[in-house]
Amino acid sequence: MPSPPVISISALGKTYASGLVALQDVDLDIHPGEIFALLGPNGAGKTTLISAVCGIVTPTAGSVRVNGYDIRRDYRAARAQIGLVPQELYTDLFETPWDTVRFSRGLFGLAPNPAYLERVLRDLSLWDKRKDMIMTLSGGMKRRVLIAKALAHEPQVLFLDEPTAGVDVELRRDMWALVRRLRDSGVTIILTTHYIDEAEEMADRIGVINKGRLILVETKTELMKKLGKKQLTLHLLEPLTAIPADLSGWALTLANDSADLEYVFDASAEQASVPALLQRLGELGIGFKDLTTRQSSLEEIFVSLVSERQ
Repeated sequence: MPSPPVISISALGKTYASGLVALQDVDLDIHPGEIFALLGPNGAGKTTLISAVCGIVTPTAGSVRVNGYDIRRDYRAARAQIGLVPQELYTDLFETPWDTVRFSRGLFGLAPNPAYLERVLRDLSLWDKRKDMIMTLSGGMKRRVLIAKALAHEPQVLFLDEPTAGVDVELRRDMWALVRRLRDSGVTIILTTHYIDEAEEMADRIGVINKGRLILVETKTELMKKLGKKQLTLHLLEPLTAIPADLSGWALTLANDSADLEYVFDASAEQASVPALLQRLGELGIGFKDLTTRQSSLEEIFVSLVSERQ
């Protein structure tokens, strides 16, 4: 039998006093040990959804359960399951990383465990900086301190809200490696991001949120399969002045000053049409010196999904 979801969100809604509808009827189950990426444009509801699950924002409809605990009725037990790394780099700049993680663990009423906290700081490459004032650390190190703080009480679930916003490419790759190690240690990870490559690199499943609605939840491979397009480009021996009527059965376009013939088709569709196209070109005496294929990226899929629902 599959494990019960670690997070279960049902018919969740949030309408602010101003009338702004931030979340509408969101249903989502997140399973133990997965990396779930929540994608959406700015203002789509990503941070509101995380805040509602973490008990920071009170929903106006629906329910959230974390490891079976209702976030409203059993707030303390539910919140103890969660580590949250917010988007903003706020922490006490006059503290040291060691004091910060020790204090954070104590807030949850847990007994001191210096060995565990040392391991967290070592995993985050912060051990050598444990006695330095946080204000003296780089932006990337400050973000690591926030992660260490979120992990201090040994949560089952870690929320990362835009974890690599504003950090350089090298640090982003370090963070990705860290997220994988956390998952391998049994932590379930939910991250929001507007970096499509981050979701493509990291996630097992992807949710797309727009205007407060969860418009799609798929495994990454299914999403690519279902919505991905493939483009076949034939580099012709001789440019064509026009596409022959005999080729009207394929959605073809001319590109590169008519020296290339392009054919876009569904990656998931039956691809028998490609060999038939090549055979027809041979029968018509249209030669090509090379061909290339390209699969649409997750970014293109995301943009088309969001624009379709504007």
